[in-house]
Formats: sequence, C-alpha cells, structure tokens
Amino acid sequence: MAEERKKHLKKPDWLKIKLPGGKNFASVKEIVEGKKLHTICASGNCPNMGECWNAGTATFMILGDICTRSCRFCATKTGRPLPVDNGEPVRLAESIRLMKLRHCVITSVDRDDLPDGGAEHWAECIRQIKRLNPGVSIEVLIPDFNGNTAHLNLIIHEKPEIISHNLETVRRLTPQIRSAARYERSLSVLKHIASSGLKAKSGIMVGIGETESEVFETMNDLLAAGVSVMTIGQYLRPTLDHLPVEEYITPEIFEKYRIAGIEKGFRHMESRPLVRSSYHAEKHVE
Repeated sequence: MAEERKKHLKKPDWLKIKLPGGKNFASVKEIVEGKKLHTICASGNCPNMGECWNAGTATFMILGDICTRSCRFCATKTGRPLPVDNGEPVRLAESIRLMKLRHCVITSVDRDDLPDGGAEHWAECIRQIKRLNPGVSIEVLIPDFNGNTAHLNLIIHEKPEIISHNLETVRRLTPQIRSAARYERSLSVLKHIASSGLKAKSGIMVGIGETESEVFETMNDLLAAGVSVMTIGQYLRPTLDHLPVEEYITPEIFEKYRIAGIEKGFRHMESRPLVRSSYHAEKHVE
C-alpha cells in the first residue's frame, strides 16, 4: 500500500477539465442542496460535473451518501449508513420537475445493511418520478443486490427505460478492485435485466492494469448477457488512498474500443477518456 501511495502518473493534456461554474451549474446545485439530495457527480468527483450541471442535468444518488462497501476505485464514503429517508422519493421527483428534465439518471450506494438492499426504496423513487414527471425517461444505475432476483424484480417491475449495472473492470482485476461484487454475479444480474425485455447497460474503467484483449473479452461477455449499451472511461484516482492509475489510455485507443464495440454489436458505445456511465445518457434511450 505504501508503494501504491507513492505511485503517481502525470495527467496528460486530454484529461484536463474546466472547473465547474456558471448560471445553470449554480441553479442545479441550489435545487440539489435545497431538497437535501445527493449526486454521484459530487460524491464520486465526476470530471464531467461542470458540463452536465451547466446543461441542467445531474445523476442523483439515493439511499444516502455512505456505502457499505469499500471498492478501491470509488470516492464515495464508506461506513455505517443512516436510516432510509422515506421522504426522499418525493423530493427527488420534485427536483426533477424543477430542473425540467426530459431524462434522469438515478444511482445509489450499496446498502447491504438493508434486508432488500434498498430495492423497495428504489421502486418507490421510480414510481414518484413517473407520478410527478409524466413523459420523463428514467435510467437507473443499480447495485448487484447480491444477485437476488426477487429484489431486482422490484425495480424491473417499475419499467425504467434503462437499467444499468457496471462491471467496473475486467474479470482478472475484479477481486482486487471491487470489495464485495463478483464478475460472474454482475453478469448474471445484467442477463436477468436483459431477459426482462428492458434495455441493459454496463460500463468499465480502463488504465488500471487491464490488457486490450481483456477489454475485448469483457465486451463479448456483456453482449452474451444481452447488454446493448456499454461505456468505457479512464480511471482517475480520487485520493492517494485509492488504487493508483497504471496507465493513461490515449484517445486513439478509446476510439479503437468504440469502433470494436459497435462492430461487435452494441447499439450504443461511449468510449472516451472522460466518459462515465451516465455521460450523454439521454442518447442511450433512443
């Protein structure tokens, strides 16, 4: 761990981003804070926060901002979460209405402390969004719920337009990067989603020691599970206590991955250095 803390690669020019700001950014920030909501944009140190918030969009994070898992890539806080906020679904739906969104993205921390992993709360959030925002399309980026299909079905039953669950990395690196999730279990979750008839989506990070052949293998695994939308982005180290970056992947390699994904059969493929799972998510509904 001491060696990992020392390891530091200089960021290339293509990863430089503008600091967030602007009128729309301030408006989104005011709504989110006023409704006492969380966003993965802020909790996850997303590099696209300025761009997305200025466009009037945000990825909301439900069930608090404390995760029961401690994945080595993630900036979200780990510990004992607070009790579930039963008023959150309505406040979330009201915020989406205030932002006048046409497409919204919802994610959450892992809540392994709850009997259903938070699945019923997820379902209620979707119901309230639809009630107050008729016509708004919904993407949910969900945990694995430990592979429990009954809990997954609570969300599937509400029929969001897209259900996403990220593999995060290739098969070989999963044990050292994800604290509790399993590669095959995530694939089974995605297969269950796709078999329901809803659009399944997943994403991975690169630059953490994977090979190109492993990325292509992951594409094949996702396609075999029925996934139709995939995202690939550069891993960026949140703090020195997190997993170090092994390599900054060039834009040319990202484009190579994008083209390969389309040729293999993905309906939508986002692959660029600053891509995150919800980046340009509204396009994935089409």
